[in-house]
Amino acid sequence: MDKQLTAWHHLEAAPHRSLFLVGALQGVVTLLWWVFDLAGRYTFLGTASVWTIGPTWAHAFLMVYGFFPFFILGFLFTTYPNWMNGEKIKARDYVATCILMACGVMLFYGGMLADKTIVMAGVATMLAGWGVAAYALLRVLLKASGQDRRHALVTSVALLMGWLGVAAYLLWLLTDSWIMLNFSRNAGIWFFLLPIVLTVSHRMIPFFSSRVLDNYVLVRPYWMLWVMLGCVVTHGVLQLAELPAYLWIADFPLAVCALYLSYRWGFLRSFRVSLLAVLHISFAWLGVAMLLYGAQSLALMWTQGQLMILGLAPLHALAIGYFASMVLGMASRVTLGHSGRPLELDYFTWVLFIGFQAAALIRILADIIPAVLQLGPMLYLIAGFVWLVCFTFWAIRYVPVYWRKRVDGKPG
Repeated sequence: MDKQLTAWHHLEAAPHRSLFLVGALQGVVTLLWWVFDLAGRYTFLGTASVWTIGPTWAHAFLMVYGFFPFFILGFLFTTYPNWMNGEKIKARDYVATCILMACGVMLFYGGMLADKTIVMAGVATMLAGWGVAAYALLRVLLKASGQDRRHALVTSVALLMGWLGVAAYLLWLLTDSWIMLNFSRNAGIWFFLLPIVLTVSHRMIPFFSSRVLDNYVLVRPYWMLWVMLGCVVTHGVLQLAELPAYLWIADFPLAVCALYLSYRWGFLRSFRVSLLAVLHISFAWLGVAMLLYGAQSLALMWTQGQLMILGLAPLHALAIGYFASMVLGMASRVTLGHSGRPLELDYFTWVLFIGFQAAALIRILADIIPAVLQLGPMLYLIAGFVWLVCFTFWAIRYVPVYWRKRVDGKPG
């Protein structure tokens, strides 16, 4: 009992501990479930499993709203006070957020097996946890007068858009309205995830680079951040308006800005420090993904909407290449730094990160090369399996840190 109490004390000692723990476990579970579903559809293991909601829409929700947010909120709960020299997030707020969202995810899985009503209860519970988190972060933002709040303002608005995306998903479950589902899946990518990850990248990558690279000139143009965010929102609006042939108008400028920042932030120099390199490699995927989106949009324009040359390759370049890789890199850095360990990425974690890149490439290959289209379903499964294995080993490596005390004896 004493050991359990001590473990719980360490879990609530800092905001990222419990949220990263649940995020890691949820990542393993949702990938395991998705690989199981794919295997049932595409291999000798059997026919497709029967779920109470469509597996494609369950997969999208679990990844966008049930996996990434645990890491995003754990990170923001930690950095918001530091960004604005504001008050620390109270333990009751981040513990309540974690418990509500974790319970919501568990209900979601149970409802997929048993009854759709349970899924609805799970989404509603997640929505409550999300609300607690948004309120806690907004409170810090509003009280931090006189500080540079630009990054925090963007992430706060994006969090509120994410809350609306979860609410829209709940309304879809209640009404079967395609409009609600379409808003939820597009808002999750273009109004929630990408604005937050892009803004955090703009804030943290040049800062981290300046700390470890000699003679580094910190480049952080705000005008370019606003242009990029404008392109992201424009893409999302065009998606909602079902005008994919015009997405290139926003996608190519966003790609150019992202690739320019990769260059100015020192992409090649970052390889001197592996913990920094993983962040730069992850960010480079943004430029690649938007080039793919732009090329697909132009093809749709030229063929009057008849040719989807890349399928879901651009989406997975963004989701696996940028989002998932950045989560791995940032979570590893926060875990090491806030546990008193040296900020050095070990060879094992570096190999797992390379595995993430392989998963992204395999999933893109399934859609991008016509010669292997007949192997597409098998490549889907292989990509999911590689991602599952790499993330599982990452969780095994890092999860125990969250319920143990700091190695340097400091609080937190």
